[in-house]
Amino acid sequence: MEITRFHEILNFAVEREKEAVDFYAGLKKTAKFEAHKDMLQELENMEKGHILTLEKMRTKSRDNKVNKVVDNLKISDYLVPEDQDMKPDSYPNILIIAIKREEKSHQLYLNLSERMATEDIELSDLFATLAAEEATHKFKFEQLYDQDVLKEN
Repeated sequence: MEITRFHEILNFAVEREKEAVDFYAGLKKTAKFEAHKDMLQELENMEKGHILTLEKMRTKSRDNKVNKVVDNLKISDYLVPEDQDMKPDSYPNILIIAIKREEKSHQLYLNLSERMATEDIELSDLFATLAAEEATHKFKFEQLYDQDVLKEN
């Protein structure tokens, strides 16, 4: 793969992660409860970790990781799609927004992994690893939604 294309793809992925950091930082400012703020800070930190992982790839100094299969409760299949008008004014809404964002990030990295499989196996593996991490984040939020929202209703 051309070095220019390689960096374009990494730049795109880094920008997507920066958007996620900004999104969670913004939600954190509007959260009313300390537990919600803590959860959003944890998410923000995870997304910052993805940026570091992507930046490491620029120098090809990535550790080899085995991609794990992540459970999926499929709760997001039944939630209302993320809407521009959905406000992070309640715990259930924060969880829905987070689930949908992580689902979209998972799909993005999965697609990038598939596209890179024939061009750059190391980059494909990196995107597969990030897809698995995003699926893990989504699963975590689905578990919270299941425990804290669905079981209350």
